[in-house]
Amino acid sequence: MGSIDGLDLGTFGLYTFDFEVQPAALIRESVQELEERGWRALWVPELLGRDALTHAGYLLSSTERMRVVNGIAQIWSRGARWAYGAALLLADAYPDRHVLGLGFGGGQGPGTKPLAAMTAYLDEMDAVETPNPLPKTPMRRIMAAYGPKMLELARERTAGAQTYHVNVAHTAQAREILGPNAFLGVEHAVLFESDPDRARAIARMHLHVYLNSPYNIAKFRRLGYSEKEIADGSDRIVDDLVFWGDLDTIVEKLHAHVEAGADHVAVQVIGIEPGESAMPYWRMLGEALLPQGGDS
Repeated sequence: MGSIDGLDLGTFGLYTFDFEVQPAALIRESVQELEERGWRALWVPELLGRDALTHAGYLLSSTERMRVVNGIAQIWSRGARWAYGAALLLADAYPDRHVLGLGFGGGQGPGTKPLAAMTAYLDEMDAVETPNPLPKTPMRRIMAAYGPKMLELARERTAGAQTYHVNVAHTAQAREILGPNAFLGVEHAVLFESDPDRARAIARMHLHVYLNSPYNIAKFRRLGYSEKEIADGSDRIVDDLVFWGDLDTIVEKLHAHVEAGADHVAVQVIGIEPGESAMPYWRMLGEALLPQGGDS
């Protein structure tokens, strides 16, 4: 479980937006504690201005063993040649510790087709001729994928797929399309709140942007949610996309993705107040999800 071309991420990792709004010193302190506590993999997005590859490089430089996954590096943020060169450098500098996760999100122009854009980007990456030294260990890449055709592209052209805000049924469907060998990493949001009304209110605030963006709406339709459920943020869609409750409840639900075929689950803690840290919850999750003695 958790392996990308021989690189072991462990069964569970952490996904966080927090580091996009924190100073470098605090990021370093946090990621070093996570490593000490046995977390093997950390996933970071590219959304609020911090360059994905620079961000990954800083996290890698701050730790000794932590694997860092870009989840995702947007294809619109840099040309394919530069993404390839940056990923080669990280693979050379930090052997077996970096995964380049590519995705379609970001500033695409109107009418751009995600599948065509991703295919063209991968074509350009694969055609690069570079004087940069090749690393001794592989440069590993995966891609964000949800629909059947994009999952097939991930299977054929990368080491596998990563998904974001999906239900357990989608994980089973994705595994069937990817087959037994391609990597499947699944992000899932969790909220430590046991009051149903409060939990769902917080979860709806978190999901609002996704329930109102065209590509996510299309994804949710494919997952079987009605237009009304998506528009209203129904209890069903909220409960499927955000696992809330006490620690035991959350852990049990996270394991359902593994049982459905995920190689790795990246856990995103939501509901953190501005200026606060998710570290107390990361500690609790580590105690529950990581084997005794560390390493997930």
